Amino acid sequence: MLGCPSRKVLVLAMIGVSKLFCNTVEPSDVLRYGRRSMKLPSHLLQFSEDKKPVIVWNLTRSCNLSCVHCYAAATPGPAPDELSFQEAAGLVENLTDYGVPVILFSGGEPLMHPNLMDLVALAVRRGARAVLSTNGLLLDGDRARRLKALGLSYVGISLDGLGPAHDRMRGHTGAFQGAMRAIRTAREAGLKVGLRLTLTKSNQADLGALFDLVVREDIPRICFYHLVDQGANPLLAGEALTLAQTRAAVDQIVERTALLHQSGLTTEVLTVDNQADGPYLYLKLLQQKRLTQAERAMELLKLNGGSSSGHGIASISWNGLVHPDQFWRSVTLGSIREKKFADIWHDSSNDLLMALKNKYRHLKGRCRQCRFLTVCGGGLRARANYLTGDPWAPDPACYLTDEEIGLSSVQPLADHG
Repeated sequence: MLGCPSRKVLVLAMIGVSKLFCNTVEPSDVLRYGRRSMKLPSHLLQFSEDKKPVIVWNLTRSCNLSCVHCYAAATPGPAPDELSFQEAAGLVENLTDYGVPVILFSGGEPLMHPNLMDLVALAVRRGARAVLSTNGLLLDGDRARRLKALGLSYVGISLDGLGPAHDRMRGHTGAFQGAMRAIRTAREAGLKVGLRLTLTKSNQADLGALFDLVVREDIPRICFYHLVDQGANPLLAGEALTLAQTRAAVDQIVERTALLHQSGLTTEVLTVDNQADGPYLYLKLLQQKRLTQAERAMELLKLNGGSSSGHGIASISWNGLVHPDQFWRSVTLGSIREKKFADIWHDSSNDLLMALKNKYRHLKGRCRQCRFLTVCGGGLRARANYLTGDPWAPDPACYLTDEEIGLSSVQPLADHG
């Protein structure tokens, strides 16, 4: 049975395993800043009370890879309707006037956009944190140094397994070596860098080796994304973990995180896109009789509030369309070519958007009855919509048992995939 040292360390980014399980953040850290998004340090942003959304901006559809799990259906060249530089700069001004705390530049591959540097500079100059999500193949020393000089807060580099596993998912031989070069280049330039990995059956066996790589390369952060199965991508057939496999993967992530922190490393480890992870970590703490830490973890989970689609996160496409999150691209809330972002984001005539902002009354089934509803938020609505056809159905990726979530009828752990 593994625990973590109880000391506090400075870590960045979202709530995750290292925050909840290893006590790297305490509730008092959050409350000291008044929970306003523009005042909170970046590692506490997920606890903001005003919930000004983090913006995932798919700046371009252009990409130099053909990733199996690409939610944006990226193409070798730009889409014909991409925002002009003037429109893109106007969007940055609009977003920063509204007070968004973070603009995450994504794609496609954002380093293929001719004006990326100018837009990063504008975002930082106007007070937003600029973050880059990249496959790394184009991140050479010159670009890394320029991004550092511009004030980029963080670069996340995708790594979906070791060697052949990563190359297969990325559709390009040599993608793994290119990503590793980018990690080292970013570190040499002084950029904060982390790994971003989507959990699949192809990389399930690599989890331990990936933690070894994090230690060997002195990488301060690793983020595990649960696969968002849209149910319509034949290339992903058989890649989704079953519920039992997901649970086992989370167990391994928790165990390795605890070992890292016990050894004195302050590596941040987090998971994304399956809100069941929070209550599961809380239950693990209770099982290990770490009652004080369990209480602190629950308090943080309540401050966070769970799933944030439509209120704590927004996605904007290369053509200015606004979505509830980066995965729910089948739902368009409006276009920044027609309205300001704030007018779209607070449009009371949009029934789905308003329901997402007040989702508890709309959720169905075991989600609605779950004792962790207010700390989970009902999971990922996009996943529920894709796999069941109902945006308010229970998230099919929830791996908690009926007994764990407080339902009277106890059923065996079900599988999907």
